[in-house]
Amino acid sequence: MTRRGWLAALALPLALTGCGGDAPAPPAPAASATITVTSTAFREGGTIPAEFTCSGAGHRPPLAWTGGGGAAAYAIVVVDPDAPSGNFYHWVVLDLPAGTTSVGDTLPASAHELKNTGGTAGWTPPCPPSGTHHYHFTVYALTKTIDASSLDDAFAAIAKSTAAQGTLIGLVSH
Repeated sequence: MTRRGWLAALALPLALTGCGGDAPAPPAPAASATITVTSTAFREGGTIPAEFTCSGAGHRPPLAWTGGGGAAAYAIVVVDPDAPSGNFYHWVVLDLPAGTTSVGDTLPASAHELKNTGGTAGWTPPCPPSGTHHYHFTVYALTKTIDASSLDDAFAAIAKSTAAQGTLIGLVSH
């Protein structure tokens, strides 16, 4: 889909959500261990390639991680804290099974994607209105699976059950 197509597809949800103005703060657990998060698409602090944004095909970038061994499940939260009205959640996925160390185009059957700030379940590609935005891809190793249907409930449960976490930050400029 072209950049114009993505912008049109996001226009109504963004208008309705105010670019994240009512979005909760990301989980802030007191994790005792660290996860190292990487991507073959971009490096820490590097530019996310266009194919993973609204300027390109809008694919979800591949992620991999090490650490967090012994987790009962994993969660991933992708947030743009630079959105005009506050946090914009591009992707929230829960219940990645124990032993998972990467995700790409497909997810394990047990994974559960919540509605993001744009109002759809799944990945919404970065599409900053202006300037440079920082996209935080955070992986949480959890002590239990999470049964949540809202961001508030999911983030509260993540904060209570995180054993380890790590973040990869990628940039997109408009």
